[in-house]
Amino acid sequence: MHAGYGKLAVLHGVSLNVGAGELVAVLGPNGAGKSTLLRAISGFDATVTAGRVRFADADLAGRKPEAIARTGLQHVPEGRQLFTELSVDDNLRLGAYGRPRADVERAAAALYERFPALAARKTATAFSLSGGEQQMLAIARALMASPKLLMLDEPSTGLAPQIVADIFRIVGELRAAGTAVLLVEQNAYLTLEHADRAYVLENGAIALEGRAADLARDPRVQAIYLGGATDE
Repeated sequence: MHAGYGKLAVLHGVSLNVGAGELVAVLGPNGAGKSTLLRAISGFDATVTAGRVRFADADLAGRKPEAIARTGLQHVPEGRQLFTELSVDDNLRLGAYGRPRADVERAAAALYERFPALAARKTATAFSLSGGEQQMLAIARALMASPKLLMLDEPSTGLAPQIVADIFRIVGELRAAGTAVLLVEQNAYLTLEHADRAYVLENGAIALEGRAADLARDPRVQAIYLGGATDE
């Protein structure tokens, strides 16, 4: 896939895949094109200029974001993108727009059980939540659509270590339940510890790929992302 913004080309022939029930990570330095990759897949701002984006036997390239979301693909963008003046409950239910009311009620009840901090603040505005609570709400809102593939862009940014651990625990539970996860994350150590496979993106192209455990031992990855040293 080639993608970018207008005449600005960002991704240059990126090829990757995510299997059902698999956690796949995308690592890379700032400006490598990680967020653009997720935006191009979900149709959110970035445009696919060549190549294909296939999901569940459908070609997504050129479709509008709302049409892509209805295929079972949900994107939690960097910065959370909540409706900050709306309540926690309103934000949550917007994630299930178009679903039957009975399904919405069941999904909301299940997610409030999974995220008790949100249940305690259902009527509070999203603006009043802590950073960790806002991130939990953004993830919960995406889960209201019962996605087959969940894409997370930098979910741990600016959060306390315990909240980061909670997010990775939730991601692990989703994978165990069969949800595929494509994760863009700066915390390379935790990411490679939890992921099945990973890609390293540099200058808009895939520089390395493989099993997460193998990449964690790769001297190049250790030097750049894990604080190790290498002669190469």
